[in-house]
Amino acid sequence: MEATIVNFRSSRHRQKPSELILKINGIDNRDKAKSLIGKQVIYITESKKELKGTIKNAHGNSGCVRAKFERGMPGQSLSKKVMIK
Repeated sequence: MEATIVNFRSSRHRQKPSELILKINGIDNRDKAKSLIGKQVIYITESKKELKGTIKNAHGNSGCVRAKFERGMPGQSLSKKVMIK
């Protein structure tokens, strides 16, 4: 399954670089998004390193999810594809 990185999770004064919002292809509501909680997410950098994370919760009502990665993600990762296993 494939998803697109939409943005970092943020609040009014702070941005969390290890938490990302993902839009998954084919998922269009909150109930379908909740069924993916706990799945593993893998982002492959341009230097072929794998950064791994997990889906923690749904985000909004349009099928987006929040994923927490083991370390901060680079800004170049925005709008790139990730794999969900």
